[in-house]
Amino acid sequence: MTRRQWIYFLLLNVLVSAVVTSAILYFYDRSHRANSPVSASTPDFVPATVKVDIISVIGAGTASSETVVIKNSGAESLNLNGWAMKDVDGHTYTFSPFTIYPGSTVQLHTVSGTDTFSDVYWNLSTSIWQSGESATLYDPQGNARAFYRIP
Repeated sequence: MTRRQWIYFLLLNVLVSAVVTSAILYFYDRSHRANSPVSASTPDFVPATVKVDIISVIGAGTASSETVVIKNSGAESLNLNGWAMKDVDGHTYTFSPFTIYPGSTVQLHTVSGTDTFSDVYWNLSTSIWQSGESATLYDPQGNARAFYRIP
């Protein structure tokens, strides 16, 4: 093969790899999201139009760096009071009054610390999250509103 043919071959491989990777990430992301609608007849209901996502779990398995990143992807502010983050082993963190604004994130840290406008702390000394486990965010009525499978 000539040098020019090698360059075309490499560029084609890069393009195919980028397309395949993008498609896999797109479908993986879509298949691991779930939003349960809530009816207006439910007391203190959270509107189904609320869009909240668990963006990532950082540092899984290491308590000092474990952080769950939650994003308000909706157009309205969201009070997380009464919302709960749970793992499959039954560990539960229940949010106290905390407002997350449209487009912003909140970081839930496993360890102790002082809550701020963008960070809240679970106050645990051991890690919660493990690879392959799911993090689930529930609204105050117990409806699962966001999922994240830890890679």
